[in-house]
Amino acid sequence: MSDPINQQRRRFFGVAAMTVAAVEFGMTGSAGAQAPATPLPAVRAGTNTSFETLKQIKAGVLDVGYAETGPANGPVVLLLHGWPYDIYSFVDVAPLLASAGYRVIVPYLRGYGTTRFLSKDTPRNGQQSAIAADMIALLDALRIDKAIVAAFDWGARTANIMAALWPERCKAMVSVSGYLIGSPEINKKPLPPKAELAWWYQFYFATERGRLGYEQNRRDFNRLIWQTASPTWKFDDATFERSAAAFDNPDHVEIVIHNYRWRLGLVDGEARFDALEKQLATGPMISVPTITMEGDANGAPHAEPSAYAGKFSRKYEHRTISGGIGHNLPQEAPQAFAQAVLDVDRF
Repeated sequence: MSDPINQQRRRFFGVAAMTVAAVEFGMTGSAGAQAPATPLPAVRAGTNTSFETLKQIKAGVLDVGYAETGPANGPVVLLLHGWPYDIYSFVDVAPLLASAGYRVIVPYLRGYGTTRFLSKDTPRNGQQSAIAADMIALLDALRIDKAIVAAFDWGARTANIMAALWPERCKAMVSVSGYLIGSPEINKKPLPPKAELAWWYQFYFATERGRLGYEQNRRDFNRLIWQTASPTWKFDDATFERSAAAFDNPDHVEIVIHNYRWRLGLVDGEARFDALEKQLATGPMISVPTITMEGDANGAPHAEPSAYAGKFSRKYEHRTISGGIGHNLPQEAPQAFAQAVLDVDRF
């Protein structure tokens, strides 16, 4: 099992965060690459229902399933989904970015879709640094030096961690709901009752009843989350079922339950990620150009933008997207999300 702190070509500890001494081996997506300033074509949410190409690649401890579109030599955008969603959150965003000249990579996170563990002995670990290390391994496997990372939910937390610990791999970032890096120690602090209520599923997952309930009812459970997190989004059955297929992954339940139990300090992570988690527990600054976004009808737990604006030390902007946009912002407002990617690339 490879150690994410000592992957192939480089790794060293800096003063405040772990970074990668990048060595170019003919990689694509170099720092100087930039897409032309092509206006985005108009698109309505739900216009697209499939991706051009679905691929698999061995990366770190995983065989990662991912969609890819756009020119192979274009600047790279890595789009990361959350729970309980999948790559189809970006089904309208990806072709918009491809039309603007970007190479777009949309991976299934561990426990979703066609992504599989290479070994039955690898812990089915959902802690935050493990998922971020997966994405660095994916960039390595694809020989991508640097990418714009754009994401929401678990994906946004993953993008935050990549930007904080591996800033040289992130050209810029778009993060829905802002700064999401946390730690079990931070999560020991109680919230006001109304805020605790919003995290009801986290406490449910802390119980064996919750694990069994999610395993047996994951489609109904996740449809409920979609409805409560995006209360004005009128998605149809076909839209939900395209994503629900990703929850049939054999490791899905174990990854989801571990993720939420780890957040509460109820289960351990892997010792090989301890150094990363120690850095993340300090709430590190993010030093890459960033746009944060929020839908005006987000029903999921989220902080006010003013609470995290000070976490970004480079050029930074926040955008609130109006019109009843909920938690799954890329799928509900693909034009606005894709525009943010283009704009942050020119910060």
